[in-house]
Amino acid sequence: MKKQLRGSLSILLAVIIWGSTFVAQSVGMEHVGPFTFQAIRCGLGAVGLLPVIFLFDRKKSDGKDFLSRFGDKLLWKAAVCCAIPLFFAANLQQLGLVSTDAGKSAFLTAMYIVFVPLIGLVFHKKLSPTVPFAVVIAVIGLYFLSCYGVTSVNIGDIYLIGCAIAFAFQIIFVDKYANSVDPLRLNCLQAALCAVGSGIVMLLTETPTLTGIRESWWGMCYAGFLSMGAAYTLQILGQKNMEPTLASLIMSLESVVAVLCGALFLQELLTQWETIGCVLVFLAVILSQIPIKFRK
Repeated sequence: MKKQLRGSLSILLAVIIWGSTFVAQSVGMEHVGPFTFQAIRCGLGAVGLLPVIFLFDRKKSDGKDFLSRFGDKLLWKAAVCCAIPLFFAANLQQLGLVSTDAGKSAFLTAMYIVFVPLIGLVFHKKLSPTVPFAVVIAVIGLYFLSCYGVTSVNIGDIYLIGCAIAFAFQIIFVDKYANSVDPLRLNCLQAALCAVGSGIVMLLTETPTLTGIRESWWGMCYAGFLSMGAAYTLQILGQKNMEPTLASLIMSLESVVAVLCGALFLQELLTQWETIGCVLVFLAVILSQIPIKFRK
């Protein structure tokens, strides 16, 4: 129970960072293309983790050096498995932000809470009896919170549904490898691979400028060092101690954090429906944390 609590707190801290990063992503998109933003963001996240990894390595006594620990085949397998869905998720989300309003994008992205348990069933993951109810309550809450009254559909919505599916696979793969490899190195490598992939697409489809990058620089730094570097590491650490569907439900609080940050820092008033949505998502997360064991 204590391990699950530590895992929940770790993911909750990641959620707070992710929720506050939305502004940085939106502002950054005013000056650079989505793949440029993601390439630089992920690159900064990977580079920022290197000195942290070096410091933690000094406490290890397994006889290996800094570089040789990066040669672990399982680590690279885990990094590739996590980086591929993360590459699609991050870039589809960024593309979706171009044509979809913030509220609806938050709702559609958070739909990974539906896809995670469905994909988990394929991997024979058992669910607590409370989890399906929690998922339904969370979906209703996210709808009220993010896009109540929205009826139009555009290409950005399709991108964001693809983003949710990709995030679900990333959560499942993190669950598979979190207890087998160094979480700091796993995040460093998945960030680096996402940066390379995004950079290749950037060179093929966009024309980045130094002026645009300079205008977006602080947003990229925030999204890179904190969101990519710190928050995704916290996600991996948190998932070491909890089931992926429970983790995804806590991650759905990102939408709540984003709305609350808007209210606190941008003086955006919460509507009645947004308030109801916040309450429902919080209730869903609390319900999902109630330990109920299966009868044998």
